[in-house]
Amino acid sequence: QVQLVESGGGLVQAGGSLRLSCTASGRAVRSVGWFRQAPGKEREFVAHIHWSGSPAYHANSVKGRFAISRDNAENSVSLQMNSLKPEDTAVYSCAIYSGGSVYDAINYWGQGTQVTVST
Repeated sequence: QVQLVESGGGLVQAGGSLRLSCTASGRAVRSVGWFRQAPGKEREFVAHIHWSGSPAYHANSVKGRFAISRDNAENSVSLQMNSLKPEDTAVYSCAIYSGGSVYDAINYWGQGTQVTVST
């Protein structure tokens, strides 16, 4: 069993920054992803990273603004979000994959954290 604890969501003005963190404990983790779901929309892939810290992938909608990274000291994965836009408003959730690839199945989901970007 893997436990996930997310933190870092909140309210920010457009153009601002937030940093989300996903701390995993329990069984060995192979890779982690971030997803988001806005009201009335389907869940959307945001980013993925191998537990070693590389490789990392980002959705085109966030590329150049968001960066996923591995924090070895904290046993966590962070999502640094810069130049935030109102359309980034969503509940962001981290996910643990069954393997090291972005194409592997997801075994565990975090509880989600709200990110709201105001105009």
